[in-house]
Amino acid sequence: MSGARPRVALDVSAVPARPAGAGIYVLRLVEALAANDQVDLELVAAVGDGRRWEQAAPGAHVHPVAPGRRPVRLVWEQTQAPALAQRLGELWHGPHYTMPLRTDVPTVVTIHDLTFFDHPEWHERAKVVYFRKMIRASAERADALVCVSQHTADRLQAVLAPSVPVEVITHGVDHRRFRPGDEDDDDRLADLGVRQPFVAFTGTLEPRKNVPALVRAVARLAPTHPDLQLVLAGHRGWGGPEVDASVAATGLGERVVQLGYVDDNVLPALYRRAAAVAYPSLEEGFGLPALEALACGAAVVTSSGSAMEEVVGDAALLVRPGDEPGLTAAIEALVEGGPELSELRRAGPSVAAPTPGRVVPCTRWRSIAGSSPERCDCRM
Repeated sequence: MSGARPRVALDVSAVPARPAGAGIYVLRLVEALAANDQVDLELVAAVGDGRRWEQAAPGAHVHPVAPGRRPVRLVWEQTQAPALAQRLGELWHGPHYTMPLRTDVPTVVTIHDLTFFDHPEWHERAKVVYFRKMIRASAERADALVCVSQHTADRLQAVLAPSVPVEVITHGVDHRRFRPGDEDDDDRLADLGVRQPFVAFTGTLEPRKNVPALVRAVARLAPTHPDLQLVLAGHRGWGGPEVDASVAATGLGERVVQLGYVDDNVLPALYRRAAAVAYPSLEEGFGLPALEALACGAAVVTSSGSAMEEVVGDAALLVRPGDEPGLTAAIEALVEGGPELSELRRAGPSVAAPTPGRVVPCTRWRSIAGSSPERCDCRM
């Protein structure tokens, strides 16, 4: 190493054009590293996707060389990426479970959750086989692992007992977007067919999100709250048909508004205007929508006993995963309002606020890369 800034190669090749969840994590990480003048950032992107990353990270060096299709890209990661990692820099960060196994370059891998082990039924079989193998390999061969919550770190220890250092570095939110306020929320939502009062869910429609249970909970409230809508925002995912079936079975019909993937300016409006934001997921590695909603001052109900409880603290109502009567009662309490509602809305932005003085451990990145262990000034 020359004594200059460390060169960090970050693999962004798996981030879709419309990112969610882990994709948002990668995008925000890219923006933060690009703004850090103590790091030279090398972005490894998919073929044809370079322009997006040049715009997201001015000043970074973008290498649009990875195949776009997942099976080919995963093969490329193990056959071509090792040489690329050697050429690009002093550190390779795989932000989505995997890493090039045959490389001498120090590596950091982010582990988002352990559901490939704990709940294989929630994933495609081929992905379960591959990602179990790769997560095990990362836990043995990476120089450090990043877990996005203490809950994920605890499950990682219980399932794999990694032999490498593990850092818990939680997600944050963009407080320029996700904040209390009025703006043009009503007009923006009206254009989408959303009217108050409504319960909002944001996220990909997949089995772990437990959205059919949310549909049934809102249906139980329909007789006493005839104007209540349920608004679902996010990719349909492979849980879409099950959601459709639950809507048909409950007879909610047009009272369920499925927006699909929405623009950046719609999510904060949904959070701010919702009578309740429900995130009844059965299991998450973090649960970013819950934190975004809290930052907007939303009234949130989510699941206990998982990462979501760690994320929301005392600023949300908690229900046991799979407890549909409890979910119904919690939503009803928020829809009907009262002193508890005002208290939750006040508490949310404080819980979601950055932790003063919390420094992202670039010490480890520098020491892995072989430089002196000086800390950077990037903060959560």
